[in-house]
Amino acid sequence: MATRTDGTGARMSAQRRRESVLAAAVEEFANGGLTGTSTEAIAARAGISQPYLFRLFPTKKALFIAVVESSFARTAALFEQAAGERTGKAALDAMKESYSGLLADRSYLLTQLHAYAGCYDPDVRLATRGGFRRLWETVERITGLPVDELRVFFAHGMLINVSVAMDLSAVDDRWAQIICSPTFLNPLPEPDGDTEPDGDTEPASNPGPTSTVDELPAVPR
Repeated sequence: MATRTDGTGARMSAQRRRESVLAAAVEEFANGGLTGTSTEAIAARAGISQPYLFRLFPTKKALFIAVVESSFARTAALFEQAAGERTGKAALDAMKESYSGLLADRSYLLTQLHAYAGCYDPDVRLATRGGFRRLWETVERITGLPVDELRVFFAHGMLINVSVAMDLSAVDDRWAQIICSPTFLNPLPEPDGDTEPDGDTEPASNPGPTSTVDELPAVPR
């Protein structure tokens, strides 16, 4: 039976043991998802026995749901911290910048995608909906922006997720580079409603947003 210590010989509290198992589960679920991951592998990574794992989490699905919930909570907390006292578009820009750093953690990214893939299961679907709802409400509360702008923010976030998962920045094809360009991943600036376009004048090129994910995180080799 594996010894449940913190690596120094001291016994860990139940909360710390639970956090240790969650951290190990993130790494394993990132590779195998709900169906393809074994609790034996999670227990081994956490340094505990499989029976003890089931004392902390009664089923593999319960552990997966806990990972899903912690992933959404981590994102919401990051957005809160990044926004600070900002509101409106300034807060949204700060969230965009912070998310780029979060996606550098590939296990986080793949676990998030496995949450959506696991929505064939009603319980996982309910947990994923709840996490996404709380994330939406966090962004809406902090920024106070119209729902159309929030839709664009979340839609582009999902595009960035799949782009990083596929490592599109490493693909030297036109379609991939277009998707990875900052001007594609962010909405065009709204035109000034007080002026009419001059039919004889070429439209100005889009200078791009002032704050964006300028470069998608590279996939670790």
